[in-house]
Amino acid sequence: MSQTLFIADLHLSEDRPDITQAFLRFMQQQAPQAKALYVLGDLFEAWIGDDDQSSFNQQIKAAFRKLTEDGVPVFFIHGNRDFLIGKSFARETGMTLLPELQVIDLHGQKALIMHGDSLCTRDEVFMAFRKKSRGWWWPRLMLAMPLWYRRRVARNARAKSKQHNANKPEYIMDVTPSEVERVMLENGVTLLIHGHTHRPDIHHFRLNNQPAKRIVLGDWYEQGSYLLASDNELTLHHTKL
Repeated sequence: MSQTLFIADLHLSEDRPDITQAFLRFMQQQAPQAKALYVLGDLFEAWIGDDDQSSFNQQIKAAFRKLTEDGVPVFFIHGNRDFLIGKSFARETGMTLLPELQVIDLHGQKALIMHGDSLCTRDEVFMAFRKKSRGWWWPRLMLAMPLWYRRRVARNARAKSKQHNANKPEYIMDVTPSEVERVMLENGVTLLIHGHTHRPDIHHFRLNNQPAKRIVLGDWYEQGSYLLASDNELTLHHTKL
């Protein structure tokens, strides 16, 4: 059976070896059976630049390299935690970097894939940071800093993000329905796949009087999570850490 796999929001870090081991099992067991693997952002808890050649990062890159060398193509869309992943990482792993929004042919159906953070327009503080961090000057400025400084910036940013999110109403951290409809209509699709919100589900709704689906990928904090797409099904799967 031809199948395509999607993952997002693993937030890999040295602090969570259980997530790392679950990811490595996935790369050894499920991923080799796939026609293709799509990683829709936030693969890492924080990525501070392709020049960070830590043993942990090398381990993760080696898992992707083995998969691509074995003939499974891997496609990557940046998330809000790993938007500094660049061409060197892609070259070392054999993966293909995609733009923020990409329409693909998913077993005969057009599907729009993305990380999903741009859909959360009601979170004005986050959207302001997103605009700055995805601009031309901020990434260049950050990558010009020494690694030790970038590590400190990332650590402080994670702490600030946790504090900020703890005080936000739940609805603000979810997608804005009108924005979902806008991007789907703009891209001419009735199927959207994304991550970011950590609320795995398959939403059925009407879009221009047509049946439509929005599939949200799960995070890996408590369990492994992936979407399996084939000619006959779209199913979310969860595995133990």
